[in-house]
Amino acid sequence: MKFLAFDTSTELMSIAVGTTADGKAQQWLHSGVGGAQASTGLIAGVLDLLQQAGITLAELDAICFGAGPGSFTGLRTACSVAQGLAFGAQLPVLCMDTLLAVAEEARHIAAPHAERLQVTSLLDARMDEMYAATFDYAGGVWTEIAGSHLVKPDHFIAPALAAESGGIVPEQLWAGNVFAVYGERISRQAKASDTDSAALRSIVALPTAAAMLRLAPALWAAGKAVPAEQALPTYIRDKVAKTTAERMAEKALAMAAANAVSPAAQ
Repeated sequence: MKFLAFDTSTELMSIAVGTTADGKAQQWLHSGVGGAQASTGLIAGVLDLLQQAGITLAELDAICFGAGPGSFTGLRTACSVAQGLAFGAQLPVLCMDTLLAVAEEARHIAAPHAERLQVTSLLDARMDEMYAATFDYAGGVWTEIAGSHLVKPDHFIAPALAAESGGIVPEQLWAGNVFAVYGERISRQAKASDTDSAALRSIVALPTAAAMLRLAPALWAAGKAVPAEQALPTYIRDKVAKTTAERMAEKALAMAAANAVSPAAQ
C-alpha cells in the first residue's frame, strides 16, 4: 500500500510517504516548522518526498492528514492541502486523530514491544488548557477510552487502569508536549489521584506523519477513508468565524494543492 501523511497541528510540520510491497515497508520523511507557518512549506515538502519515493499522487491509496485537535490555523492548512491534492488526484482521505497519533508515537518510542499499555495524550492548547485523550493498546489494536477534550492542567485526571489477570496493572504512559509548561501541575494531579506513579512514565511526543503511516493500514481496512469533500478538521475549541484573510488563504492553499497535481501525476 502507498500512503502520504502530514500533520501541521503543532509546532512541528511532519510529512511522510510510505509504501509496503512484498511485506517490506519503506518510508521517506521530512519535518519543518508547523502551525501557522506550515503553509509556506507543506506543498513543496509533499512534492519533494513523492519525487524521492518515485511515486505520483495518482499511485497513492490515500492521503492522511492530522485532523485535530490542535492549532486552529495548522489544522485548516493541513485540511486544505489534503483536500486540494485529493481532489486533483481523485484520492480518498484518512482524517487522523492527532491525539491517537501522539499515543502511537509514544508507544513506538517508549514501548515498541509492549503487548498492552494505556497512553494518555496531552497537547498544549494554549490559554492554560490542554487537549487530552486516553487510549488502550492491546494486541496491536488501539481503543479509545476517553475521547478528545479540553482540560486545565490542575483539573486533569487520567482514567484508572484496569488490572489484568493476576492483578497486574499494565504500563501507563502520559505523552505529548505539555510537560515543560505544565509538568509540575500535572505531577501534582497524578499524586493527588489514584494514579500508580510506579507504573507511569511521561514521554515527550508529537503527532508525527510516521506514526500516522503506522496507523493508516488499520484505518484503511476499517473503511475510515472518506471522499475529499468530507475530510474536515476536528475542532475542540471552536472559533466562531474565520476572517476574510483566513478564508482567502485557505482557498489559495486548496487551489495551489490541486494545481500541484500535474498531468504527469495524474
